[in-house]
Amino acid sequence: MEKERKKNGNPQSKARGGVRCSFCGKELNGREPAVQGADGAILCRECARLAQRYFAEIEKEYPSKGSSLDPIKLKKPQEIKRFLDQYVIGQDEAKKVLSVAVYNHYKRLNYSAAGHDADQTEIEKSNILMVGPTGTGKTLLVRSIARLLDVPFCIADATVLTEAGYVGEDVDSILSRLLQAADFDVAQAERGIIFIDEIDKIARKSSNPSITRDVSGEGVQQALLKLLEGTDALVPPQGGRKHPNAEMVKINTRHILFIGGGSFDGIERHIASRMNRTAIGFKKDEERRTADEDENVLKYIAPQDLRSYGLIPELVGRFPVLTWLDELDREALRNILTEPKNALVRQYRQLFAIDGVNLEFEPEVYDFVAEKALEFNIGARGLRGIMEAMMNELMYELPSSDVREYRVTLDYVKSHFDKGLSDKLKNSR
Repeated sequence: MEKERKKNGNPQSKARGGVRCSFCGKELNGREPAVQGADGAILCRECARLAQRYFAEIEKEYPSKGSSLDPIKLKKPQEIKRFLDQYVIGQDEAKKVLSVAVYNHYKRLNYSAAGHDADQTEIEKSNILMVGPTGTGKTLLVRSIARLLDVPFCIADATVLTEAGYVGEDVDSILSRLLQAADFDVAQAERGIIFIDEIDKIARKSSNPSITRDVSGEGVQQALLKLLEGTDALVPPQGGRKHPNAEMVKINTRHILFIGGGSFDGIERHIASRMNRTAIGFKKDEERRTADEDENVLKYIAPQDLRSYGLIPELVGRFPVLTWLDELDREALRNILTEPKNALVRQYRQLFAIDGVNLEFEPEVYDFVAEKALEFNIGARGLRGIMEAMMNELMYELPSSDVREYRVTLDYVKSHFDKGLSDKLKNSR
């Protein structure tokens, strides 16, 4: 260190002899700190700060791909399912399928990152497709898994996707969202999770291949194929439409896990037709519905049903893992109110506890709310709407009162479930 100091000299001592900054030309005095290079060049404090800010902005706009990645802290399938049980009620079959598929995917990534697959069999990734009614927990399942694994995660709405060049969002814009979720770290983004919601909305309108472009259906499915399988895609880091002057970042989608989800309204008819369960003979409709009302026909879903619905065979083949979700019944809706870690009842209790109010509910209130959500067929998402409407008066009055304990009764709930709220829920179906 002493030899280096003698070699380079002290920039402050040289400054007394009229030393100037090699970058801006500013004359330095003996008290101002500066940086001196091996060739004698001197950089003043202001120029050093300017360079630091410049490289910080460059790193955001053109992220480095050479960041080091730690192995993902992977849980076993049973551990993943137990974690999901804390946030999602029911849906045991979907949880098991997701847990196994996610475990195999990231086990494969960790194994490849350790350099063990050079002379081994190459294991391909398995994208996942979930089919189930709205409000049954598809998005919550995927979001919970991403939080457990601590990997970049984004949600893409397939309804706004169109073919390149048309009004709407390009398929590549999905990767821009994932890159932003990864803080513009390309290496992190390349092992993230993308949830494509409402994927059933890009189904083509007929079973015959389209001769012309279907900008919101088959064309989007064709554009998704390469992304799902694995390709080098050029995307703008900040999103938006591509233009000639835009700087692109290359992202390889080979290790990105894609999970599709959709309600696929009416696909039960395709399943029943394939299984020869359509009406034959003189059996009444009421009797037939009674025989099948306790059975979720989605459990028999197969890839050919998705093809009949309007997904092209190539896209179906890129979702080898297929699972289904049960429609929520009255008991499940009631449990959703109280059991998960983020249960609605716990959230309202916490909101009132911040104001120093201890809030309690009669058990009959939970049954009433679940019954109304089931009646209006709005799923788990509708529970918050019902609770919010019924609790609004309390949230307005109690913070300004001296009340420190309050018990929500069934009579209070029924009195606030007026005709206006009932009509709103009916119209939301």
